[in-house]
Amino acid sequence: MELKDQVRELRRQGRSPKEIARALKVSPSVVAPLVRAIAAETADAAESGAEAEVVGCWINAGWSEGLGFDPSTGWVDDAPDSGAGGAVSVLVARRHTWDRLHVCGYLADVYCLGVKNVIGPDVLNDRDLVRFREYFFGEYAGWQEVPFELVRQLVYGSVDYARTLGFEPGDGFTLGSELLGKWEGGSTITFGRSGKPFYREGPQDDGAKIVRKLRRQFADDEFGYVLAGQ
Repeated sequence: MELKDQVRELRRQGRSPKEIARALKVSPSVVAPLVRAIAAETADAAESGAEAEVVGCWINAGWSEGLGFDPSTGWVDDAPDSGAGGAVSVLVARRHTWDRLHVCGYLADVYCLGVKNVIGPDVLNDRDLVRFREYFFGEYAGWQEVPFELVRQLVYGSVDYARTLGFEPGDGFTLGSELLGKWEGGSTITFGRSGKPFYREGPQDDGAKIVRKLRRQFADDEFGYVLAGQ
């Protein structure tokens, strides 16, 4: 790896120029111009309208439960039977500046309602991202890093699926979708629980209203639901 690429990687980790110089065992005077050049490249990309670099994408363990997808994609679920039950959380980070990231979290009901909530996008440094990631996935058995295309297909695909059932994404999705890039449609994932709509009432839902809407489209054996207290 060339020295500039090594410097770029250490900057992504939040290292200062002095820390980079010590890590690479070179003089700070060697590192400083490389840091300035990397910062200029980031600024030029932003001004040109180019999409910012995707730094990482993460998803909760158990994301695939009940879903269908082509194994040839290479997508894997580290803990497919961890009990996520259609509640999927996705976290995406893109480069904002040399020492900051644009971060956004998406909470999706992949069995019925699509994206219910969006956290962000916020601007964080690398260390803050690590802390936020632990908090964001704190209710799950764990999390794993995954390809960008998987999170795009899960988030946008769940929204498309929910719209076929008559449900729109929650507030903030339009702004949050900027980190996912333009969507042309056509997710290869099969949504719903084993291909059928399944609704589990959340604390902020009007469950009875949602079930009534599903009943206008489906026979009782064509969808499932669980309301609070049942």
